[in-house]
Amino acid sequence: MQMAVTEDHQPLTYAKMKGLVSFFSALLKEKKVGFYDFLHKHVTGQQFCKQLDHQKILQRQSRLRGEKEKKKSVSSVNTECPQMKPSDFDYLKLIGKGSFGKVLLARHRKHGGYYAVKVLQKQMIVKRREQRHVMVERNVLLKGLQHPFLVGLHFSFQTPNMLFFVLDYVNGGELFYHLQKEGSFPEPRAVFYAAEMAMALGYLHSLDIVYRDLKPENILLDSEGHVMLTDFGLCKEGVAIGGTMHTFCGTPEYLAPEVLQGQTYSPAVDWWSLGTVLFEMLFSLPPFYSQSRAEMFENILHAPLQRHSGVTPAAHSLLEGLLERDVSRRLGGSRDLEELQEHSFFESINWTDLLARKVSPPFIPNVTGPCDVSYIDPEFTLQPVPASLNERCQACATGDTFQGFSFMNPVEYVVS
Repeated sequence: MQMAVTEDHQPLTYAKMKGLVSFFSALLKEKKVGFYDFLHKHVTGQQFCKQLDHQKILQRQSRLRGEKEKKKSVSSVNTECPQMKPSDFDYLKLIGKGSFGKVLLARHRKHGGYYAVKVLQKQMIVKRREQRHVMVERNVLLKGLQHPFLVGLHFSFQTPNMLFFVLDYVNGGELFYHLQKEGSFPEPRAVFYAAEMAMALGYLHSLDIVYRDLKPENILLDSEGHVMLTDFGLCKEGVAIGGTMHTFCGTPEYLAPEVLQGQTYSPAVDWWSLGTVLFEMLFSLPPFYSQSRAEMFENILHAPLQRHSGVTPAAHSLLEGLLERDVSRRLGGSRDLEELQEHSFFESINWTDLLARKVSPPFIPNVTGPCDVSYIDPEFTLQPVPASLNERCQACATGDTFQGFSFMNPVEYVVS
């Protein structure tokens, strides 16, 4: 979501420009619309969106799998019509908008829990042939309940016209918001965020899921200051470490060169994106940024990585390792998360404590409670909640297009 413009007397940072200029808003938020045609003309004539099926090549990363098995497994009830409906919630504030619908802060009428409810229009999804992405997002969100740095799904249900994701409510603001406000972060703060992002990405990779859309807008802070990744619509399931994909998607500034060139690619694309986000956290700009899209693509493919002062040699080393164009030499390309954990940039991190959320965040958002939306753009929160969402007569419905969408966590089913 777009964030509020900060005070005029502060320096014009890259994040501020993204918040102000409609071109960047469209580029970052619409992800793909119009972008395919441009890239087709300026980078290559290959057909990027052709889908290829690949067999799994390697087993899941054993250490991460071990961590996952140690955590309590959350069993699921997956029926087409659990007893959930829109009128089970009070919708309090609009907190975001997307291509297919809206995100609202909602309170469950019976048990009082606060959630972010993502409401999608079926007609728009079908029109743009995004049904598969919606179902992938649902599947990945279920896995998010088992990891501390991923937004998780509590319920999903549907009406004849709408799909509803009932998600963890995270109100510490997007990383984009904080970069917009502060320009860049001190290196210790960047170390902390990069480590938690790496843990989330490594967990997804251990489940053969590639995230493919890491960017400041999709990285949230919770009320305690921990990272939470969100927006899993571009995830790809079934790609093991060493496996490949051939689908063009993502946000231009953060795309790996092999994706731009239409080559087959692997989970290592997420480590490139982590490198671009880390670079932006340290230096305010993505590493190969240009106002000209064609020039930016050319920079991603060929320009040398610029070295900036003000950070440690370990930071430069990590950036060079993550932003390595040769995938066979890219940090994380072989042993995934383990390679990052061994790097000197993260020597201050106790990874066991980090996963247990025992490491104190360097910044704690100043929020007074779940209804505090001070870190969310007033462009959304000042708008009225759509009246139709509070109609008590709506009931759940099934349909062949979104068969298997509905879900209820059994623990919450009992409470509800």
